[in-house]
Amino acid sequence: MFKLLENAVEPFPNQVVEQAPSSLLAFVWHYTKPFRFLLSILFITSAIIAVVEVYMLSAIGKLIDWMQVGDPNTFYQVHGASLTSMVLLILIIWPLLHWVDSIVKNQGLLGNFAMQIRWRAHRYLLRQSNDFFANDFSGRIATKVMQTALSVRDSVVSVNGLLVYVAVYFSSSAVIFMNNDWRLVIPLLIWLCAYIAVMRFFLPVLKQVSTEQSDARSTMTGRVVDAYTNIQTVKIFSTDSVEEQYAKNSMQQMLSSVHRQMRLVTQLNATLIFINALLICSTMGFGVWLWSQSIVSTGAIAVAGALTMRIQSMAQWFIWELARLFEAIGTTQDGMNTIAQPRSVVDTPSAKILTVPHGDIRFQEMTFNYANQSAVFDHFSLHIKPGERIGLVGRSGAGKSTLVNLLLRLYDLEDGSITIDQQNISEVTQESLRHNIAMVTQDTSLLHRTIGENIAYGRPDASEEQILRAAALAKADSFIFDLVDSEGNRGLKAKVGERGVKLSGGQRQRVAIARVILKNAPILVLDEATSALDSEVEAEIQEQFELLMKGKTVLAIAHRLSTIAQMDRLIVLEHGRIVEQGRHGELLEMNGVYARFWARQSGGFIN
Repeated sequence: MFKLLENAVEPFPNQVVEQAPSSLLAFVWHYTKPFRFLLSILFITSAIIAVVEVYMLSAIGKLIDWMQVGDPNTFYQVHGASLTSMVLLILIIWPLLHWVDSIVKNQGLLGNFAMQIRWRAHRYLLRQSNDFFANDFSGRIATKVMQTALSVRDSVVSVNGLLVYVAVYFSSSAVIFMNNDWRLVIPLLIWLCAYIAVMRFFLPVLKQVSTEQSDARSTMTGRVVDAYTNIQTVKIFSTDSVEEQYAKNSMQQMLSSVHRQMRLVTQLNATLIFINALLICSTMGFGVWLWSQSIVSTGAIAVAGALTMRIQSMAQWFIWELARLFEAIGTTQDGMNTIAQPRSVVDTPSAKILTVPHGDIRFQEMTFNYANQSAVFDHFSLHIKPGERIGLVGRSGAGKSTLVNLLLRLYDLEDGSITIDQQNISEVTQESLRHNIAMVTQDTSLLHRTIGENIAYGRPDASEEQILRAAALAKADSFIFDLVDSEGNRGLKAKVGERGVKLSGGQRQRVAIARVILKNAPILVLDEATSALDSEVEAEIQEQFELLMKGKTVLAIAHRLSTIAQMDRLIVLEHGRIVEQGRHGELLEMNGVYARFWARQSGGFIN
């Protein structure tokens, strides 16, 4: 039974990744829909349990009345059938209902519901556009995913169980009161009006504070994670106190919202105690008066007292659960603002799989600018022939890296087009586009996984022999077999730490080069690929690059001009325009921009 319910809904569905709606109810339903059957069962059991519990209290009142007027000698003969029904209800049906409610909630919902939300949200965010991650803390985004998954689950389960249970319980209690005497329900109705007024006043304020608190918590987490992620920079610049203050500011903001919330909680608690005390006094006082007038029986007073005590106890529980519900809704709304953001770069519905038989690349009349900035490229055109090796040269900000980002379609053009073998990259899937491009970046950041997994990241099905061969070609085998992590794993099975911090810059660069060698894509992008290597290792790897680049279309960015001097063609960029192009010797003969770069370089770098 446990496994049946645990597997009733697949927690990791492999369905098409969709953007969640941006309105609250539609957002919640988007993630709730797969669990609607289990929630329906919970709805039904909650309602039945409420009716049964009210009936049990009513049965106690009947029992008292029977005992008052009954003969002990014939009591079981007269009421035996009714007593047996009560026993069956209490000993078998009531526990069974609670068991069904518990197993549906615990095995079917609580684990899988939140996990499926995390899974689906994570799959969507993995495909989010580049600028989405550039504008937020990674730790803050992760916190939003974790918090929102729990808040959606808690909201739905609370509404489904809590509101149904309480509504049915209260309605059933009112019916019991009226069966004894309609006047007994008057204090209950007056109390209900006061209770609703209290909720209408306090809960919206609590919801607003909870939303602010959720955002403050995410910001605080993001700032703390940011410091930990960049701990080496913090150490180098000795900015512990700066980071303390940066984190403290966000912690103070969160604490301020916590203090506001706790003040509201105290005020709400005091108000509830007062109106609940009025309910008990008025119901019991009115009941005693009705009994003194011989209008109601002793059993009816006992039932009224028991139900009143139960209702006042439930009322406090209910309003705190409702406060938690509003808090969960506030957290959901806050997370929705992150998770439901549309992607700025999306595949078209008719997107095809890119095939690259040749590697012909054309940038045609391309116009692009980053948000709220002047144009980086304005009607820019460049043709890279199949198998041609291009070097991009220019000062920082000239547009070299942007050109590569556009080729990878990390951003969409405003005008113009980019084609690979006559296929517009905006009309093919992003996955197939990037599958056909291998890239080594200047700032190599490895995943906190094993060396082997990092090298095989672009080709997960690679054999250990293929991984080792790629490592050897990248001259990474010289250090890989000496690595031992904290768990005692060695060589390819050793973990590299977050972002590869356990390796030196040169070692990370060689792992990244091995990864590109193993991927063996038809288009190769080198962005300062050997910048972190010493001269001896660089010279050795340059020989392997010659083999790696053979038959591929290559774009190489370098400030150290000596590393790209042997390229087929050098493109000199300034302010998003091509100012010179040609082979190294030809550009030197022009005595223009490139020649000045070459003359001014120190140790092979552009000054």
